[in-house]
Amino acid sequence: MKSVEESLLKRTSVRRYEREAIPEETMQFIFDAIRNTPTSYNGQQFSVIDIDDQALKEELYALTNQKQLKTCNRLLIFCSDYNKITRLAEKKGFDVPPFTNTMDGTIIGIIDASLAMMSAVVAAQAAGLGSNCVGYLRTVDPAKVAELLHLPKGVFVVCGLALGVPREQPDLKPKQPNETVFFKNRYCADENQLVDDLEKYDELIKHYNATRAGGTSDNDWCDHILGYYRHAMNYKILEYLKNQGYDISK
Repeated sequence: MKSVEESLLKRTSVRRYEREAIPEETMQFIFDAIRNTPTSYNGQQFSVIDIDDQALKEELYALTNQKQLKTCNRLLIFCSDYNKITRLAEKKGFDVPPFTNTMDGTIIGIIDASLAMMSAVVAAQAAGLGSNCVGYLRTVDPAKVAELLHLPKGVFVVCGLALGVPREQPDLKPKQPNETVFFKNRYCADENQLVDDLEKYDELIKHYNATRAGGTSDNDWCDHILGYYRHAMNYKILEYLKNQGYDISK
């Protein structure tokens, strides 16, 4: 088992995996870590779909063109989930407030599912596995993904997590420096310095992309990320959320 320091600070996104199966005791360790995740109100407003069916993984790959979805040994889909408490409340005769129609209710489910996924990432790293978070499963074709996974009302995909025995060891990607992430007592006091520091980071990422092992590019950080934002402007997530029972009005 790797140390906490190594699991957190040496983590990389792995997209190529060996055919070797993940031992069930390792998966149970990951499941236990997920279940012990802190959540809002202890409401545990999330659920996880564990996919080992290769045909289903291939269908999700066909939608996303994300090769790690079909080559991973296990694919975990983390969902915001208000269906479970709704079903129990109905059985017990309790009124269910329309919490999913609020931004707070929607955000809470996303936070809970995201925290659960991070628990899984750390547990997988500690166990020597590789992992890769796949947010595109949330946006590529939400209705089709919901159909494939048989998601009821009150449940939607937040993110996927590919797991497997790593076949590659990617270079550690540079992250933003302390100066652009951590502020003391208030948000950044000197935004001119912030932009200067971000510009230096932008150049660092450009150098990393030009020299990294396993495929290079001329991508910087700023315009490359903005490209994802531009593409994401075409997503129709609000419409999809309404179909899943999240008619956000306040």
